[in-house]
Amino acid sequence: MIPSGRYDFLAQESILFGMPCVQAVMQTVGEMGAKRVYLVSSQSLSRKTDVVSSITTALGDCFCGLFDECVAHVPRDSVIRALAAVRSARPDLIVTVGGGTPIDTVKMLLIGLAEDLESPEQFDAFAIRLLEDGSKHVPPIKNPPIRQIAVPTTLSGAEFSNLAGCTDTNRQTKDLFTAREIGAQRVILDPAITVHTPDWLWLSTGMRAIDHAAETICSRNPQPFTDSTCLHGLSMLADSLRQTKSDPSQIEARLNSQLAVWLCCTGLNRIEWGASHGIGHQLGAVAGVPHGHTSCVMLHNVLRYNQMANEERQALISQALRRPDSSACDLIEELAKDLGMPTQLRDVGVSREHFATIATAAMQSMMVKTNPRPIFHRNQILQILEQAW
Repeated sequence: MIPSGRYDFLAQESILFGMPCVQAVMQTVGEMGAKRVYLVSSQSLSRKTDVVSSITTALGDCFCGLFDECVAHVPRDSVIRALAAVRSARPDLIVTVGGGTPIDTVKMLLIGLAEDLESPEQFDAFAIRLLEDGSKHVPPIKNPPIRQIAVPTTLSGAEFSNLAGCTDTNRQTKDLFTAREIGAQRVILDPAITVHTPDWLWLSTGMRAIDHAAETICSRNPQPFTDSTCLHGLSMLADSLRQTKSDPSQIEARLNSQLAVWLCCTGLNRIEWGASHGIGHQLGAVAGVPHGHTSCVMLHNVLRYNQMANEERQALISQALRRPDSSACDLIEELAKDLGMPTQLRDVGVSREHFATIATAAMQSMMVKTNPRPIFHRNQILQILEQAW
């Protein structure tokens, strides 16, 4: 039988890399003819470094405001605050500087602008949902009136997707949202500004990108295009992460990590993933585990659980990591340990008391439903959590 499938490219026009971010932002503003530019960033970048202030100074009269109160795991209330600030400023372009938290915050506020939302509860209608037959429902969302330009400072890869994670704190669940134009229209990769990123955050989000690549390669519906990019990205990222762990000042290694993330993210929201992401999202919503650390503790354990179902695909990961005689799960765990990252749930503040809530929420995840080794019952999630604890 001839294989068939579909691959959707992002509504992303270009990537600028290796150029100072201020120069790249000003070039972008000029090319796009923007007159009112709004900045969104993390507090640490805007208040403890000159990265954001340098951009605002260069923008001059084009600068129309700053929101720097983004909250980890993107709770809906924080999105509503950002949405109100952007509405008041009336920008024609948003420049997002930071990691996955500010980038996903902007994705969500763009949905709010597109659909004229005013309260956290109104986002319910636009979340991706699993139907009773196990299929997923992706609500249509209008194109937002403006776009964002992303200047990432971590390696989570949020800049290379049109998928946003947003937490409903009432339900203790992270929901997923997607729309064609909420992702970055342009991405600017400046390794020099990433020296401000704490080492643990840089390295743990690097493991997050490793997770993106691994679950793309091990997907139940892999594609040659994503295989080729992700396998090369894995090799680049494993090497460059170890180099920056050894010497955080290596700018070339930092750029190689950023470029590797680009390669590792070609399957993000376009190829079916598995339980590492599906469970990991709920670790953040229920127990507040940082985004990158969820992959450090879950990926090797999910690979181990799935090994009977996709051993041949996992062997490709071992080859990319230049250790074909070792199992992918062992190599991923070894990499996390080499980077000084936690590898067990007990190391990241998850207790067994959290397991039931995590498992219940994870069973509503489309990524758990598409795990290569089918997961039909929450007891299987509990088994994985116990193994990871």
